[in-house]
Amino acid sequence: MKIRLIHNPRSGPARRQRAVCERLRAALAAQGFAGASDQTRGPGDATRLAREAVAAGCTHVVAVGGDGTVNEVAAALAGTAATLAIVPAGSGNGLARHLGIPRDPAKALTLLQPGRGKIEAIDTATANGHFFCNAMGFGFDADVAARFCLQPRRGLGGYLRAAWRAWRERAPESCRIESASGSWTQDVLLLAVANSDQYGNDVRIAPGAGVRDGALDLVAISPVGAGGLVLLLARLATGKLLRSPRVRHARAAEFRLTRLRAGLIHLDGEVRATAAEIAVCVQAGNLRVLLPKARG
Repeated sequence: MKIRLIHNPRSGPARRQRAVCERLRAALAAQGFAGASDQTRGPGDATRLAREAVAAGCTHVVAVGGDGTVNEVAAALAGTAATLAIVPAGSGNGLARHLGIPRDPAKALTLLQPGRGKIEAIDTATANGHFFCNAMGFGFDADVAARFCLQPRRGLGGYLRAAWRAWRERAPESCRIESASGSWTQDVLLLAVANSDQYGNDVRIAPGAGVRDGALDLVAISPVGAGGLVLLLARLATGKLLRSPRVRHARAAEFRLTRLRAGLIHLDGEVRATAAEIAVCVQAGNLRVLLPKARG
């Protein structure tokens, strides 16, 4: 087994990252992986480094960071024989939580040891050709992601501050939603297309979604006031969002989304500008991921 570890030192709170760096160095040395690591310096670095690792014959590439880092590494590994291993070190760690990856960095690394982990193929997806493996969307959550990315301080506190500012300046938009099962038009506070069930921090935007079913879950939330927001947050925290009368849900392999104008979308928390019309489609079983062996 030949591995390469790719670490994003900006993922998550700064204090946490210092602790992660120290623990990773100790764990790598103890497990015989010393020297097989790189640090990213900016956007796109993780994808470039992962492609170099695959070209160098690495069988396992370890993404150390949050969902954005996992996104970049997975984009390079999808469709190859290389396996993605995840060491959660971000603010939300949505895909890692969904997959049951240990949150402790040293324990996550132990999955590389013989007999400790298993390899399974999971789905990924694209939105107008842009890769994602956890969730994409637009509206309120994309606005939050854009604000969060500009903040010097990361972590849950920073995310909540970004969310509060986005809520005060929210601007719902109309969207036409089409899939093989039907179509409708809806004014939305936010629209998410999810591969896993959650954004991160166990906030379940798509309860029941799975990364091995060859489908994506679309969740469209109509505009709400402050009281409605409180109810929605409670449902998000308890996994009951789809019971809300303000929410429409659909499951399909492909969606076509049409907004009134071009704008921002987020892909695994990273923000991009794209056209008014967005084609979203699943890529079934094209990413090999290292998981805890005990997981069913």
